[in-house]
Amino acid sequence: MFQLEVIAVLLVGYLLGSIPFAVILAKRGGVDVYAVGSGNPGATNVLRYVGKGLGRIVFALDFLKGLIATWWFQMEFLVASPEDPEFLGLWGMVAAVIGHSFPVFARFRGGKGVATTMGALLGVMPTAMAVGLLVWVGLFFSLRYVSLASIAFGISLPITVFFGELLSEGEGRYVKVAFAAILGVWILIRHQSNLTRLLAGEEDKFSSSSKNSRKPPPSSVIRSP
Repeated sequence: MFQLEVIAVLLVGYLLGSIPFAVILAKRGGVDVYAVGSGNPGATNVLRYVGKGLGRIVFALDFLKGLIATWWFQMEFLVASPEDPEFLGLWGMVAAVIGHSFPVFARFRGGKGVATTMGALLGVMPTAMAVGLLVWVGLFFSLRYVSLASIAFGISLPITVFFGELLSEGEGRYVKVAFAAILGVWILIRHQSNLTRLLAGEEDKFSSSSKNSRKPPPSSVIRSP
């Protein structure tokens, strides 16, 4: 029975993560998100080339799909309560992040998974999410690099969870540390190109000024038939 629960959580989590909100909303704004900026189908690229409003909506939706993937199986309308909801939530988190990175609904061309990771962490590791968010906000507003803030966020996860689990008891107390380490490494891998540009001094800073907002090139504009 527990094996079936794990399979169901992995499947639903992956499908939720695979919903390409950035692609869908950018298209509604008349832009092919794959053809602008970094080509990453994420909230930052949408915010820069489509608009602040749609970019924020993309972030919120990506965040929510990560959160939902970690607790949908605990809803009251389900016939049976899950055997180990905390463990299932961890697998739902991983599945959602993988789905976001390799979405079946967008030819497996996905984003970097930071917003989805944040949402999932709120469901299963809220303390790690809070500390990571503080790290992200601190670096972003001081240096204005979204990628650097995201990389630091990923690095903070296993460190925060490790020290938190030192205070707990039980045989499986380091399971969360392993999952947090997996997420941290995954975020680093997904930001490899950004890290290369940061080291070379070529990474773009984020600007909230409207005069510095970027217009999508004509080739990326989706025209109505």
